[in-house]
Amino acid sequence: MATHTITTQWGEIPENADDLALVQGGAFRTFRCECGIPLPTRVAAELHATETNQCTACLGSADDEVVPGFVRRCAACAATGRRNVQLVWELAHSEAEQVITLGLVRGLVDGFTGPFRLSEVADATRMALGLPVGRLPVGPRVRDLLRELEAAGELVMLSAPDELLRGPSVVLYKDPQWQRVPEPS
Repeated sequence: MATHTITTQWGEIPENADDLALVQGGAFRTFRCECGIPLPTRVAAELHATETNQCTACLGSADDEVVPGFVRRCAACAATGRRNVQLVWELAHSEAEQVITLGLVRGLVDGFTGPFRLSEVADATRMALGLPVGRLPVGPRVRDLLRELEAAGELVMLSAPDELLRGPSVVLYKDPQWQRVPEPS
């Protein structure tokens, strides 16, 4: 039985690198599987991971190296490295998109009189829907909707990034804080 451990090697990253291509696009890295199958691109690595029942996000490692030196547990497969768990989470994310609506989050945010944290809105959402912890990926969905409200000018983020992963262009927020923008008088 062949071992299918897929590893990632980072190449030289130029100073003017496209940060979106770096973080999400699989740029500036190469891939290798212990079984010897050539994996010249991220797509080839993902296809091989699928064929060997491994998570296509972390390629079976259970870790996600966002940029060189910053590793976090893979959220796509709940840090298992397995494809079947990843598929369950993808379905849960789709269900969360249907159940946790912009209107619901906007209504919950309207109940806060001052600044509020992502975790507070996620907890309020979970309570409003009667969801047990771990039933759906509430936090990531609420985060996306809060960012949407921020982009629409309804909220302003008050938090500074917790970590700069690649200067000011790739940052990490752990539990960001927002505030509603007052209505014009």
